[in-house]
Amino acid sequence: MNPGRPVPPPLAKTITLDTTEAPAGVLAAAYGATSPDSGLVPLTVARREPGDDDVEIAIEFCGLCHSDVHATRGEWRVPPYPLVPGHEIVGHVTRVGTAVEDFSVGDRVGVGCMVDSCRECDSCLEGLEQYCERGNVGTYGAADPRHADAITQGGYSTSVVVDKRFVLRVPESLDPAAAAPLLCAGITTYSPLRYFDVEEGDSVGVVGLGGLGHMAVKIAKAMGAEVTVFTTSESKFDAARELGADHVVLSKDADAMEAANRSIDVIIDTVAAPHDLNPYFRTLRLDGALFQLGLPAEDMPPVSPGLLIRRRLAYAGSLIGGIEETQEMLDFCAEHGVASDIEIVGAEQLNEAYDRMVAGDVKYRFVLDTATLQEPAERADA
Repeated sequence: MNPGRPVPPPLAKTITLDTTEAPAGVLAAAYGATSPDSGLVPLTVARREPGDDDVEIAIEFCGLCHSDVHATRGEWRVPPYPLVPGHEIVGHVTRVGTAVEDFSVGDRVGVGCMVDSCRECDSCLEGLEQYCERGNVGTYGAADPRHADAITQGGYSTSVVVDKRFVLRVPESLDPAAAAPLLCAGITTYSPLRYFDVEEGDSVGVVGLGGLGHMAVKIAKAMGAEVTVFTTSESKFDAARELGADHVVLSKDADAMEAANRSIDVIIDTVAAPHDLNPYFRTLRLDGALFQLGLPAEDMPPVSPGLLIRRRLAYAGSLIGGIEETQEMLDFCAEHGVASDIEIVGAEQLNEAYDRMVAGDVKYRFVLDTATLQEPAERADA
């Protein structure tokens, strides 16, 4: 879809800042949190001047992820405030460094959940930067060791500067707003499906039908799989079928779960609340696997080893994807016409959108239109 959005405002002029306030660079309008209970408020952030390897991006859209809620509200840990969230960034290139050859001014690009890694460990050398053995640098709330340990600030902003190695090309055939959630929800579900080599004729189960779940359905269908959605709510049956699911199973119905016994090759579990996995293991065929993507805050019920042993089943986790694989995912989605189902919100709706995400009142992802952000002030808050 094309929302017919207005032309984004120009970037703020480059000025010299007092280094006691913020690093010198370009000021950008933003929304972020100043404390766990502040809500999201207007901020101004300073972006560094592009170095030789950097790409400066005028942000057009940024997806809202539930992890943004946890981070800004200090529910996982107390982050460094002020904190500008957002790791599903789509925009266009405005400047490039002298060593940048793959991107030019005007290109549509994206930035996902990380903006750097050590680049030297075995994981990084294999293109698995998300598993960097020294820890990758998150798009927001992370110390950036290559830039004096400055704290990264995310995409609820009008601009960002990112190392070329962590910038992705967004195919022009993808709607930019609907493409933004692909940089988190899309790659998080694509990666385990790709790792399991899902192909035409395979049977994929999807547990939960939220932001991650709806992408798992779409991507698995595009790979040619037969898709079964497991849900605790009968109200989601029609929605699952509209997304392309071949079968929908009410997981709290014991007879329905028994009927699904030995029918699935791989399950993508997107539920972030504690739940019993054993009934889902019973739906897997020999050599099947269940990938856990949801991260519950509390302990899960124990898994029966006997279920795993008797069918040689695997229980695995998966974390987003590396840069090469994320680009592969974007190209795959462009080729197959896959994008997220979204609702576009303005800056003034962000706090309401957060409350609606917590209540499960979104179908299926919110995306911020950064044209609604205020012009930057004369100094940086972050």
